Amino acid sequence: MTRIAVLDDYQNVARGYADWVSLGADAAVDVFNEPLGSEEEAAGRLADYDVLCLMRERLPLPRSLIARLPRLKLVVVTGGRARVIDFDAAAEHGVTVCHTRAGESEHATPELAWALLLSAARHLPEEYRRMREGGWQETVGTTLGGRTLGLIGLGKLGSRMAPIARAFGMKVIAWSPNLTPERAAGHGAEAVGKAELFARADAISIHVPLTPGSRNLVGAAEIAAMKPGAILVNTSRGPIVDEVALLSALNEGRIRAGLDVYDIEPLPKEHPLRRAPNLALSPHLGFVTEGAYRMFYEDTVEAIRAWQAGEPIRVLAAPAAAKAG
Repeated sequence: MTRIAVLDDYQNVARGYADWVSLGADAAVDVFNEPLGSEEEAAGRLADYDVLCLMRERLPLPRSLIARLPRLKLVVVTGGRARVIDFDAAAEHGVTVCHTRAGESEHATPELAWALLLSAARHLPEEYRRMREGGWQETVGTTLGGRTLGLIGLGKLGSRMAPIARAFGMKVIAWSPNLTPERAAGHGAEAVGKAELFARADAISIHVPLTPGSRNLVGAAEIAAMKPGAILVNTSRGPIVDEVALLSALNEGRIRAGLDVYDIEPLPKEHPLRRAPNLALSPHLGFVTEGAYRMFYEDTVEAIRAWQAGEPIRVLAAPAAAKAG
């Protein structure tokens, strides 16, 4: 019997999006709807599984955890990147790592970024709550037309923000470490320096990956340089923004923000961001769409079938013995 664990299916939808029965009668599939809170818990609950199906980066697989999973032979991770898996350790322990296609994130994440930006601009979280409680309008919003959007990153996701901004009548400026004026102009944006972007923009949206160089890319100095009332949107990764500095600015009413990502996920129940003013929050929904999930889980089942047949597909890491052969 091959035991398969489908992890972090928060919405309990994995079984409905793919044909798990096609894996055969000797495949037993268990779905985990709650996150495993620690490496110790993960090691204890996953020790008897041959296959782990990961949803993006929700469960890290460092060397220390891989070493504690004696039956593990295959990992399938959704999406095209897997920064939380130790590929060398997987190969050394005879584990194959495969991935799925990327899904709809190139559309879904920018769309959510705009939802958060608009929510922050018009104070929708506060007014929604007030309407539910029987109240009426108390805030005063701002329009986007005629204002300036600053994009941190103008790649696959950031570049999709620019035409939408222009449809709102916004000017677009952009910065990233390697952005050239020519490339920015090709997307209808003006390339500026990092300091200038934070000083000029009325709204800023982050679209760079988390790397050692981008951790705390938006720190206390950058947040302090933002215009009063400007909006910061982060749908990329939480640690790109200095959380302490952001909380301070929000609580002081200096800026507004829309966040979909956090330093710790799921966000702890008592985390101060849950109570911060001037903030629109969503629970890392950037990639969470029906089309993406259907592709993720169908590709996951396909990858397991290919591995069962001895011909793994979309391989990120192969067992050391297979490499030697």
